[in-house]
Amino acid sequence: MHYVIGVDIGTQSTKALCIDATDGRIVAQHTRAYAVETPQPMWAEQWPDVWFQAVSDCIRHCVAQAAAAGISATAIRALCVSSLYGGSGIPVDAEMRPLHPCLIWMDRRADDEVKWVRRHVDLERLAVLTGNGVDSYYGYTKMLWLKNRRPEVWAKTRYFLPPNSYVNYLLTGELAVDHSSAGNIGGVYDITQRCWSTEAMAMLGIPPMLMPERLIASSDVVGPLLPSQAMALGLAAGTPVIAGGVDAAMATFAAGVTKAGNHVAMIGTSMCWGYINQQVDAGHGLISMPHVYNGLQDLYIFGGAITAGAAVSWFLEQFCQAEMTEALRSDVDPHFLLERDAAAIAPGAEGIVFLPYLMGERGPIWDAKASGAFVGLSLYHRRAHLYRAVLEGVAFALKHNIDAGACGAQFLDERLVVVGGASHSNLWMQIIADVTGYPVYTIDDNVEAALGAALLAAFGVGLIDTSQVEKGWARLRLRTTPDIAASRRYQHIFAQYRGLYPSLKSAMHQLHAC
Repeated sequence: MHYVIGVDIGTQSTKALCIDATDGRIVAQHTRAYAVETPQPMWAEQWPDVWFQAVSDCIRHCVAQAAAAGISATAIRALCVSSLYGGSGIPVDAEMRPLHPCLIWMDRRADDEVKWVRRHVDLERLAVLTGNGVDSYYGYTKMLWLKNRRPEVWAKTRYFLPPNSYVNYLLTGELAVDHSSAGNIGGVYDITQRCWSTEAMAMLGIPPMLMPERLIASSDVVGPLLPSQAMALGLAAGTPVIAGGVDAAMATFAAGVTKAGNHVAMIGTSMCWGYINQQVDAGHGLISMPHVYNGLQDLYIFGGAITAGAAVSWFLEQFCQAEMTEALRSDVDPHFLLERDAAAIAPGAEGIVFLPYLMGERGPIWDAKASGAFVGLSLYHRRAHLYRAVLEGVAFALKHNIDAGACGAQFLDERLVVVGGASHSNLWMQIIADVTGYPVYTIDDNVEAALGAALLAAFGVGLIDTSQVEKGWARLRLRTTPDIAASRRYQHIFAQYRGLYPSLKSAMHQLHAC
């Protein structure tokens, strides 16, 4: 029997799985939580050692659980690390020591750098080269922020490393960046040639030497596990470490997305909806990078909301103390109490629309100064109305991105797969089906990106072949189908949703400046 370990470094926790490579059965798993540092409004950063400690802890627990089940360390044939989009990447010095917290995907501080790029760079050429646009979401604008605002860090920086690349270096002593992580940085990667773009970096003033030379496929072996790390983790020395990639693409891969037109919505802290294609048009307002599988031919093209589950958590924590108190007393999830009441309210939350732009917004509007809003409030409305409106607002953001993606896709599958924490909510899955018009499928096990990493590990060392990869390990099930009457109602409300941002944009920007 052969086993593999898949790890996913998330925004708020890291999860690891030990998987039987013959059938995808989970034999061990462990999760470790942590927090995002937000020292100022619109800032979001994390120190990479928090990630590495979480990865190490999760792997050790999985190995110990596997050993208790009679699985030896030598039977674990490979491991692979998936990670959140690390934005700027981790600036490290010549000794590979982190110099500054990583400015992660959620961080929106690089507004001045975005303005500079728009004034001084040939945007059409940048879009052609990179397949991506200009926004403070992208890693290259965050790099420019460090260049301008932290010159002492910039002067000492030898490389900018994506989170999984940094962890892989500590595990193996080998430095490499996978193509998916490189492409997601944005303005420094040539999406057609699959290499760093010296032309784009020259326009931006980012020295090519800051990008590690070794670019590899997500399924390639970075190197063997160092003896010291093997001893610390309980694994065999020399265990191959597979490159991995960005978590949204990895979760999409876990859900069986390997062909053009396949599409998946990952709804956790944020929402990422993506599909597979071979061509890209940055004008549609989505993000493009090589897919984690067959990445030299296939692109993973996605867009999404910065706050999805984060919007739900924000609403719960700020406005639902009564439900949280009752949940503690009754030993139930407070979300259950809110959904019980919200489910009794008709689609449209009886006249309320929520814009989920609580940290600015990504595709397809790309506006760091966009802000959240409840529109349509009256004295009649209760918390349940607002909660339902939050769920619907994220579903509208999902549809907005699907509509943008449909402009560039030759076709999209007739089903929508949803992964992530949102899939636990029956109400949210029904709202998504009704808003998008797609039947919704979910994965039985809440494992997503970590499962994708394990699948990639097995493929990377030849334990499974292409046909087995495309069949996948995930067990998809039909969760719900659109209700015709609700879908018709949501079509009208979605049109109002689409019109609200343009109407409120000027006020949002003025309030942002106050």
